[in-house]
Amino acid sequence: MTTLNPYLGFRDNAREAMTFYQSVFGGELNMSTFAEFQASDDPAEKDKIMHAMLTGEKGMVLMGADTPNSMDYTPGNNFSVSLSGTEETELRGYWDKLSAGGTVTMPLEKAPWGDTFGMCKDRFGVDWLVNIAPAKTQ
Repeated sequence: MTTLNPYLGFRDNAREAMTFYQSVFGGELNMSTFAEFQASDDPAEKDKIMHAMLTGEKGMVLMGADTPNSMDYTPGNNFSVSLSGTEETELRGYWDKLSAGGTVTMPLEKAPWGDTFGMCKDRFGVDWLVNIAPAKTQ
């Protein structure tokens, strides 16, 4: 199954914002820092949120992260759409179509957390995140 969710960007306050959204919507909130995945060489970013996922009690999912210092952050343009799942062929097909004529900002490749991940801006200026998790074996 492939899911499509909003992904919000913040500048140094993702933890506060995602905790607020949890107070609004309820559910389970999981957060990981840049330090946990050695995702930044900047010591000032070690406690920033690299990925947060709020799963609401009725299945709603909201994701977010702190924008690294090296990347532009403009309120109003601080969101993207996340496609995630285990269907590699399907997700790679979406990736190929979304990135065609657009800009690849991070190639679709193995990520520190073990999934395949990429970021692109489509030809209409919409930012997309694609995350392919390994299929579960039974």
